[in-house]
Amino acid sequence: MNLPNKLTIFRMILVPIMVIIPFLGIDGKFLGIPIEWIVIDIIFIVASITDKLDGYLARKNHQVTAFGKFLDPLADKILVLAAMMMLVEQQKLPAWIPIIVLAREFVVSGYRLIAVEQGGEVIAASKWGKLKTLTQMIAIILAFLDLNAFGECFTGVLQGGDLILNLIVTIIMIIQVIATIFSGVDYLKGAKKYIKAKE
Repeated sequence: MNLPNKLTIFRMILVPIMVIIPFLGIDGKFLGIPIEWIVIDIIFIVASITDKLDGYLARKNHQVTAFGKFLDPLADKILVLAAMMMLVEQQKLPAWIPIIVLAREFVVSGYRLIAVEQGGEVIAASKWGKLKTLTQMIAIILAFLDLNAFGECFTGVLQGGDLILNLIVTIIMIIQVIATIFSGVDYLKGAKKYIKAKE
C-alpha cells in the first residue's frame, strides 16, 4: 500500500478517535475553551491536512489508484459529517446544515454511479466545490473553538471576542452552505447528459 492511501486510512482512523474524546471526561480549560474541544480541533486539523497531503502525493508520485479514488472522497465525507454531527449534538450547529451537506453528497454519489455506468468521466471539482471544501474546513475548525451556537451573534447577547468569533463562524458556515448547494447543482448539470442519453 502506498503512502497516499496510508494517509487516507489514517484520516479515517482519526474520526472515531475524535468522536470518543467528549466521553473521556477531560477536564480543564485553556483561554476559556474546554481542553477536550481543543484536542478535537487539533485532531480535525491533522485529518484535514492529510486530506490535502494524500492527494498531492498521489499526483506528484504518480500513485493514483482505484482504491485511493474510492476511499479518499469517502474519508472526507465521513470526517466532515462526523464533525458537524458533533457540533449539532453540542447545540453549536443547527441540524439543517449537515442535512444539506449530506443531500449534496447523495447527489454527487448518484452522479458518479450514472457516469461510470455510461462510461463517462466524473467532472472535476468546480470553483463552488473548491470553495465548499475550504469554507467547510475553516468553519468547522473555528466552530469547535466557539462556545456559542450558530447565529447567536445576531441576538445582541454576545460581546467582544465571543461576538467576533461567532460572527465569523456563522458567516463562513453560511458561505459553505451556499457553496455546497451550488456545487451540487453543478453535478446535477453534469448528470443530466447521462440521464438523457439513457432515455
